[in-house]
Formats: sequence, C-alpha cells, structure tokens
Amino acid sequence: MITETELKTGIIFGDNETAEYVYMPASEIGMENPLCVYEQENGRKDVDLSEALRLIRVRALRQVKHPVMGQSSC
Repeated sequence: MITETELKTGIIFGDNETAEYVYMPASEIGMENPLCVYEQENGRKDVDLSEALRLIRVRALRQVKHPVMGQSSC
C-alpha cells in the first residue's frame, strides 16, 4: 500500500486547516512494530501503524507540510 510505504519513509499526512497530522517519527522508521504519532491542536498520542492508516483514510488526510517539521519527519 502506497500510504504505508510513504509513512515508513517519513512523509507527513495531515490537514493544515484542522491542525491534524499523522506521521512516523524518524526513530521508529525501520522498527519491526513502529509507532506513529497522531497530532492535533490539543496534543499528540502514539498510535500503531494500522490505526495511523485508518486515521489517514477516515480523516481524508493528505501529504502536507508540517508547521514545525516541514515535509518529512526525518
């Protein structure tokens, strides 16, 4: 799946209008069971890869430029 591959290379998915972002931190890339981050205005939480993919699909998140990290989490 393209989205999974993109997450595993540090691509950030999100919506700048709602300030929602899903990404895999650089420290998790290459891990056997990596965690991703779901970030909103009121905080962040760790989610597993399947939940990250679900959030991207359900929230219709697209590749974006994060206000702090830029284009990539790496």
